[in-house]
Amino acid sequence: MSTRLSEQTRRLAAIEALVCRDVGRKTADLIAANAGGLSDSARELAQATSVGLITGFFVPRGDVAAPETDGPVGTALLAAALAACGVGARIATDTPCADAVRAALAATGVAVAVDEVAVSDRAGLDKLVGDWRAASLSHAVAIERCGRSVDGKPRNMRGVDVSPWTAPLDDLFLGGPWKKLAVGDGGNEVGMGRLPAGLIARTVPNGAEIACVTSCDHLTVAGVSNWGAYGLMAALAVLRPDWQPTIAKFLTAERDLAVTRAVVDKAGAVDGVTARREPTVDGFGPDIHGALVDELGRIAWGQAAD
Repeated sequence: MSTRLSEQTRRLAAIEALVCRDVGRKTADLIAANAGGLSDSARELAQATSVGLITGFFVPRGDVAAPETDGPVGTALLAAALAACGVGARIATDTPCADAVRAALAATGVAVAVDEVAVSDRAGLDKLVGDWRAASLSHAVAIERCGRSVDGKPRNMRGVDVSPWTAPLDDLFLGGPWKKLAVGDGGNEVGMGRLPAGLIARTVPNGAEIACVTSCDHLTVAGVSNWGAYGLMAALAVLRPDWQPTIAKFLTAERDLAVTRAVVDKAGAVDGVTARREPTVDGFGPDIHGALVDELGRIAWGQAAD
């Protein structure tokens, strides 16, 4: 192995180790079973010519009904970085999460098309599948998107059926010849069907099985799904040195916080763990997320690899 490839491999491993770690969800087995997934996903995405991304996870809990901060933030920044690098990008979501996706994109400052589908609009979803196929997308990337469980229903981590707020965008993800990449952090997201369902078993109050059955070609199991998007950005900067200066503009703690604040302030998004309307993600504040993003940048630019 050449010195250049050895250094590249070392940086990719450091990125994956930082992003793909259990943060208290008991996902260590999932992460171990998918070792190398982020690096494989990034190598695939580095060849992309046109990408369709899918995100949006709605939180209905008590008197809270809002999209969560995890997903739209990382997806928007990844899409913006790809678009700025000359790779066509568009994001699909459903109506309950559309305002959050648009707010996130607006905060990036890059124009990326949003494909919105109403929850029960089967004709609209079928048309969008046709549109994506006609656009000759090379890759589809699902990030923190709730997918179908074994009984056909999308379920959150509490086992609650969220189909009244969730369009079956699994069908869009699976609907074309594009390479299918996915990022998730708990087991119920699109793409997790790549792993054995037994690894994703959860004990939830209603006894429901939450493991998503929708599979993918390459999977990233991250501690937080936004981190998975940032890990892909950092890995792309390693694999495509020509993209590095552009990606560096989007992979910053300041960008992460600005986009997170935008989805909260402008779209009413909430933290998916706490259900609070504040600029946190999965219970972690900007101090945690910002430090991780900064470290990813240091690894990607070759300033650190530990």
